[in-house]
Amino acid sequence: MSQLPGTRTLAATLFVSLDGVVESPEKWSFPFWSEETQKFKLDETRASDALLLGRVTYEGFAAAWPGRKDPDGFADQFNSMPKFVASRTLKKLAWNNSHLIKGDLAAEVSKLKQQPGQDIVIHGSPGLIRSLLPHGLIDEFRFLVYPLVLGQGKRLFDEGSQASLNLVESTTFSKGVVKLVYRPADKASRAKRTGTARPKRNTKRRKA
Repeated sequence: MSQLPGTRTLAATLFVSLDGVVESPEKWSFPFWSEETQKFKLDETRASDALLLGRVTYEGFAAAWPGRKDPDGFADQFNSMPKFVASRTLKKLAWNNSHLIKGDLAAEVSKLKQQPGQDIVIHGSPGLIRSLLPHGLIDEFRFLVYPLVLGQGKRLFDEGSQASLNLVESTTFSKGVVKLVYRPADKASRAKRTGTARPKRNTKRRKA
């Protein structure tokens, strides 16, 4: 994503069921894994150099990722890049290169965006996303929507969530997962006025 000068893109990326559940995707997403999903996650990671995580997601990742290896180098980059963690309860962060965010969350995230670098990516962390939503700090929402209705589990948005988003990309993967990329409407229109908007990609549809 082309961003206004002097700021990094903060992107939220999530696996989502048809009824909006984002909790524990490791329990329901693997049957739909495909080369397209792998390429999307690999490209996303290579375009980023920092993670922003809530406590629950951080603890899950910190238990799962250290020590992993893969031929593409995904795990190595994931483990080595800086991790910024929003938590009022965690005191010690054992995962390599992890940093606890102290003070005002919105102010600290805004400072992170002003630092030089590539994308900052929020994985999961619905509570963190809802906390940042009113402050207009999230520049892009990347959803992989799965053809499942789970009926229960934590959802990304709640009754207090409000956002106006523009769909900028839609791609259907071979196993029925749909990649949807949204940007806040005000950021999209601002980028268009300043000439920094990325051309809209063509929608691709593939038969399962």
